[in-house]
Amino acid sequence: MAESDQPLTREEVAHVAKLALLDLSDDEIDLFTVQLGNVIATAQAMNDLDLGEAAPTHHPLGLTNVFRADEVRPSLDRSEVLDQAPAVEGDRFMVPPALGED
Repeated sequence: MAESDQPLTREEVAHVAKLALLDLSDDEIDLFTVQLGNVIATAQAMNDLDLGEAAPTHHPLGLTNVFRADEVRPSLDRSEVLDQAPAVEGDRFMVPPALGED
């Protein structure tokens, strides 16, 4: 793609970088101008596709539920588990406060 064909100018990339408080080198601005221009050109090419005959879809592949059925099964004994905890309050684990809160 020739420089004049780029959908984005070097000045626009530098301006957006400045707004985002990014300190980009000249080489980075040149690189990102090409890369972002390619992204924009690809998005434009996607917008230009004639999809009038395509059936709407939420996913390109058929999906099926791969999870097992939710069934009640025996689990660990609560008192046995709590007996092994370093600290317990009532019938719950006692843990240190989050973020140093009291």
